[in-house]
Amino acid sequence: MLIQNAIVCDVNGEKKADVKIENGIIVEIGSNLNDSEIIDANGAYFMPLLVDTNIRLQDSTLNAKNIEAISDEALLGGVGHVVLNADSTPAIDNEIVLEFAQNGLHTLEGAKVDFMLNSLKEDMTLSNIAILLKKGVVAPYMSTIAKNNIAIKIAEYVQMYGVTLFCKAEDNSLINSGVMLDGVINSKLGLAGIPDLSEVLHVSRMIEIARHFKINILFKSIASPRSIFLINKAKEDGVNVCCEVSIHHLIKSDEACENFNTTAKIDPPLACASDVIELQNALKESKIDCLTTLHQPSSPVNKEVAFYDAAYGSEALSDALPLYYTKLVKSGLISMSSLVELTVKNPARAIGIEAGEIKVGDKVNAVLFNPHATNVVKNAQSLYDGEELSGEIIRSFNS
Repeated sequence: MLIQNAIVCDVNGEKKADVKIENGIIVEIGSNLNDSEIIDANGAYFMPLLVDTNIRLQDSTLNAKNIEAISDEALLGGVGHVVLNADSTPAIDNEIVLEFAQNGLHTLEGAKVDFMLNSLKEDMTLSNIAILLKKGVVAPYMSTIAKNNIAIKIAEYVQMYGVTLFCKAEDNSLINSGVMLDGVINSKLGLAGIPDLSEVLHVSRMIEIARHFKINILFKSIASPRSIFLINKAKEDGVNVCCEVSIHHLIKSDEACENFNTTAKIDPPLACASDVIELQNALKESKIDCLTTLHQPSSPVNKEVAFYDAAYGSEALSDALPLYYTKLVKSGLISMSSLVELTVKNPARAIGIEAGEIKVGDKVNAVLFNPHATNVVKNAQSLYDGEELSGEIIRSFNS
């Protein structure tokens, strides 16, 4: 098979080229190549499939049907590898649940699915981290509701096994009653707020744990510019920490919650408008390491209720690549090559995989993406419902 007249785009940049594929392997990249089966890309991007390490299932319910659905949905959006969040129902915190979840993964026809483990059981005791890592989970996940002695034990396991700790910074005493960011908008709506200190305080705490134990921490779905400042200051000091930010927090502010719009009730809550600008500046200055769609699908029965009672979450996975392209690349915030680094190379590295390059000899895990096509989002559970996005997935190659 020959992909002709493509713009090959990876972390190294863009170039016009033909790509020859045999038995799922890229065998040649060049000009004026020949093959009996030709796909004319007409200037579309040939780029790596995206990797998203912060995905939830429908209503956070762990079952075979939902796993298959998320795999298929991901590939529709140009995402070839997803890591499911560990705090599902049931949570991935023991061998039985993990084996149940892994059963049938080999039959999936969409994106590859992996799991992180929940380091904390419901009673706040440690799960069997060592066993679950040996059984194939790609990373341990920890919420900072864990007390210091538990957090330190988790850090010791992370140090022992050389994996990256996925950490959600939040304060249990501050998030319990709040439903959106504490600020002008929540006061206007009469809704309880969550101060950004809930995140910032625990980012600081976990940075010191990373410094002491010399472990890698990926802070999940960061929403505060102050947190990003602290993480980057720690990097300068040689601490192995990095941050992930969702597309929603870069584009939408808490003003999206006006009129009690439950689609904008996400976790962590959307930032204020001035913070969104700071987050965009951080992105332009390469101070953000990974991007996520923060896909958190909820059934309408759980969203079409009073804001306080509504489930958290918004859908974005099936529109992932067009969304990133329209909001971040076409708008001029970052280059297409930078997008590959943020959505492929860096998240893949966090789970111990090298990805982000299109090169001879590699299995083809790529997508043909036409940036010139346009489509209107038609999804009531999406923050972008009714918006026109640029870009269309022509074909995915998932070896």
